[in-house]
Amino acid sequence: MHILLAASAFNSLTQRVHAELRDRGHSVAVELALPAVSLVEAVDRHRPDLVIAPMLRTPIPREVWSAHTCLIVHPGPVGDRGPSSLDWAVTEDATRWGVTVLQACEEMDAGDVWATADCPLPPVGKSDAYRGEIADAALSAVLTAVERFGRGTYVPERQASGRARPYLRQELRHIDWAKDSTQSVVRALRAADSRPGVLDELLGGQWFLHGGHPEDRLRGRPGELIATRAGAICRATVDGAVWIPELRARRLPGEPAPVKLPATLALGDRLPPLPELPAPPCSDPGADAPRTWSDITYREQGAAGFLTFSFPGGAMSTTQCRRLLAAYREACTRPVSVLVLGGGRDFFSNGIHLGVIEAAADPAEESWANINAMDDLVEAVLTTTDRFVVAALGGNAAAGGAMLALAADEVWCRSGVVLNPHYRLMGLYGSEYWTYTLPRRTGTGVAQRLTADALPISAESARRLGLVDRTIDCAPQEFADETTRLAVRVADSPAILSRIAGKKARRDADESVRPLAAYREAELARMRETFFDPQAPYHALRRAFVRKEPADRTPAHLERTVPGRRTAPLPTRRPRVTGPAVQDRAPGPAGC
Repeated sequence: MHILLAASAFNSLTQRVHAELRDRGHSVAVELALPAVSLVEAVDRHRPDLVIAPMLRTPIPREVWSAHTCLIVHPGPVGDRGPSSLDWAVTEDATRWGVTVLQACEEMDAGDVWATADCPLPPVGKSDAYRGEIADAALSAVLTAVERFGRGTYVPERQASGRARPYLRQELRHIDWAKDSTQSVVRALRAADSRPGVLDELLGGQWFLHGGHPEDRLRGRPGELIATRAGAICRATVDGAVWIPELRARRLPGEPAPVKLPATLALGDRLPPLPELPAPPCSDPGADAPRTWSDITYREQGAAGFLTFSFPGGAMSTTQCRRLLAAYREACTRPVSVLVLGGGRDFFSNGIHLGVIEAAADPAEESWANINAMDDLVEAVLTTTDRFVVAALGGNAAAGGAMLALAADEVWCRSGVVLNPHYRLMGLYGSEYWTYTLPRRTGTGVAQRLTADALPISAESARRLGLVDRTIDCAPQEFADETTRLAVRVADSPAILSRIAGKKARRDADESVRPLAAYREAELARMRETFFDPQAPYHALRRAFVRKEPADRTPAHLERTVPGRRTAPLPTRRPRVTGPAVQDRAPGPAGC
């Protein structure tokens, strides 16, 4: 059927629904609910069989829902209503939550229920859970609702009652540093981690605090800053401390919207002299392990090493790229035959840090430094020939972050991952050796289509295209353990040494045909031309993205109807795997 997605933004959930519906043969188009756009006219123009709103902040007009079946995806269980559903769930420390797909009607979130799915709610940030457990539940409920609608006989269930909770305003998120425990502070920060943040006073200014991680070894006077680590600040509570990775200044009247930045960079000269504390030595989690935070960690199990990193929003600044490269080089000195890069539950990477670039004194120079730092990291992965490298994507990846994954020998993805292997929407040609890695996996024609269409693809579709070697069907919380189990098995395989020898031979052969340096030089020539051209669209697109400037219309590539994909494996592509497909599925009950 033809399905129209109505959304306030083409966010992670909307992208996943878009990709998964196309995988199942439906044609899909998107219309953004914007002030200058009439949704009534848009729906009349598309003439859809069904309207789905994966993420919509404004009501669907009566003219639309009275003439078309419109399904709203609400991130809460049946009966839960209001605009801050997930915020309240995290604030109140809920351990289970759910998603309801209901029919639009006069009253918000009160329509008849077409499908619902419940899920666990782990102690992570709201946006992490939204892209993980909530997205899994939402996708399950959406597919059920679409199937029921397609049958034409299903009668949705009326809601007997409901509880409408208000918008979670800043005064309700307020942290009292003189009284609140670490646990309470972390909950408040996690409930607002990506947006809107928690408004607070700090060093004579007003800031939105983004992200929170507990620290139980450091102590200080409640509310004071006591240390820094990798751009984050550590702030004391009454019974411990919390690490806060990012800050965003409060917007002043008449000023552009401030950019969310690493906390130490945002504070700048306001930051007093504080000790920069390295992360503690890596160890396996246990009862005695300290509760602390680090964005890069390394551990080993058997003959497999695991270099895990987690940067807010998946953005990687020049500094973060260089630190990760140093950690990668150190990991390559360890006596392991398999090295897993990634493996966390949220974003793998989205490439260069547009926020840090926008805030730089010279954005062009910072763009150039950042892309070169990304290229250095990708080059290190591509030229690793003495061990088998796996990119493990527990969360989404886009642009240069997707290309970083393709530099590995194999790419393993959680089944709920969405990939955006393109740069065009930011006005960039792209680098990270994509002109080498993408065509060698998909073929030139598919590579050109992926980068030109600039549409999200599901993990399963990526596997069929050759971008991904293995999909792992598990819940987000299980991905690290599943990856560990598989990596150890690969490292113990009798064939691992021959596979390493084979990859070295292939790399040498490719180098003799065209050196890696030639790919980098050609890509960077295009990127440099864009970065240092003040009139290049990249600068306005970057500014609009990081400052959350609203669009004036739905982008043409989303507005057009995209036909459903074929689901059979491409005849010219043989999936490369490290073991039987049956072992890809996690044991026990499936995730939500």
